[in-house]
Amino acid sequence: MAQLYFKYGTMNSGKSFEIIKVAHNYEEQGKPVMIFSPAVDTRAGAEQIGSRVGMTRKSIPVDEHTNLYEFVKEYRPQFEPKRIYCILVDEAQFLKKHHVLELTRIVDELGIPVMAFGLKNDFANQLFEGSYNLLIYADKIEEIKTICWYCDRKATMVIRFRDGVPVNVGEQIQIGGNEDYKPVCRRCYHDAFGPQQA
Repeated sequence: MAQLYFKYGTMNSGKSFEIIKVAHNYEEQGKPVMIFSPAVDTRAGAEQIGSRVGMTRKSIPVDEHTNLYEFVKEYRPQFEPKRIYCILVDEAQFLKKHHVLELTRIVDELGIPVMAFGLKNDFANQLFEGSYNLLIYADKIEEIKTICWYCDRKATMVIRFRDGVPVNVGEQIQIGGNEDYKPVCRRCYHDAFGPQQA
């Protein structure tokens, strides 16, 4: 039975790498997949996802007006079999509520499993819109773990840096890499901002 999975982790937890690995495993068995990624994130290039280990994959860009359900329903691949075995979504925290609801329809009405990968909380420890709705609607929720940048504890938060200085105010969406964000544990986050800011 198809299900909607939300696999979340902080920065550097290997979410994009996991998507590339899952896609490879399906395709090695001759089972086509579709990969979606937010149009706003072009770090790996337009219409691509990229892992920090250097691997990339083509993806279908999603913007505010994309209807994921209609896109998948109307998709007709050039070659047989005319079936998509799995939908993979990178940086799912950037999805809008309507996108998440469209993913539930892909699962429930089209019978295609969906795996959405993304951050849960932002640099100010607020839920992203996509993550909030995936936590509500996902059938299965799984944490992808990584370690704190500064110690050996599990990273559960992220610190944003501006000119090398930690900041916890600003626009929620700011695309960046290791120079802009670091995965941290709660204690190291408190050390940076104080417990009242976490």
